[in-house]
Amino acid sequence: MKIAVAQISCSLGDPEANLIKVRDFSRRAKEEAGAEEVVFPEMTDTGYAMPVIREHASDWTNGFVPGVQEIAKRISIAIVSGVSERNGSSIYNSQVFVDSQGKIAAKYRKTHLYAVAPVEEQTCFAPGDAFASFALGDLRFGFSICYDLRFPEMYRKLAGEQKVGAFVISSAWPFPRDEHFRVLAIARAIENQSYVIASNRVGKDGDLWFCGSSAIIDPRGVVIAAASADREELIEADLSEDLVRSVRNRVKSFAHRRRDLYG
Repeated sequence: MKIAVAQISCSLGDPEANLIKVRDFSRRAKEEAGAEEVVFPEMTDTGYAMPVIREHASDWTNGFVPGVQEIAKRISIAIVSGVSERNGSSIYNSQVFVDSQGKIAAKYRKTHLYAVAPVEEQTCFAPGDAFASFALGDLRFGFSICYDLRFPEMYRKLAGEQKVGAFVISSAWPFPRDEHFRVLAIARAIENQSYVIASNRVGKDGDLWFCGSSAIIDPRGVVIAAASADREELIEADLSEDLVRSVRNRVKSFAHRRRDLYG
């Protein structure tokens, strides 16, 4: 199957403008790349600034997410996007998976909140309490968001227990830690013998400059598609469940784990 990654900037506090960008990149992914799925960055609806998110976070009954559903249905493409999610008095930093019929088929709430000044997500978000995955074609995809990338236990659990063969990362990863983003994404692919599909922001929200460098990495750790650090781009690649199986059969690292030592 072919998957596309949209590396975009966002208009801070303007979900309607950001929805238009989702529409335009989704159409390109379908018509130009022939993709079955397109992945967007973290907080694509609002931009990444805690006061703005608190003001504009949606409960998904109207606005941005229903707009994404309409786009997916009209273009006939599956869409994964980072998005705010308001639930009562709580706000979550979430990912939504909308299938090509426009239905919300799965979602994930970010479990690891970034709490390093000046960005302190815990002042805005409640943490999620479960990992999540979804099936598309022959592959199972595991959700993750930005800071999650620093927690290898999460990816191991998704690969081992939920049989994930591809990780979808929506991110707003900033400079100057661009090298961390690149190295950690490759490491998650290699150690789990899985694809990594990472969509990162470009542009600027407040004092944060985002480092782009979106990538699709195969189960061997080979970067098969990559974007620049500073431009909006669409990248795409073919994914193969056969390759995941081949890599895992050649080096059976899951079977070689010493559970007696580390659980």
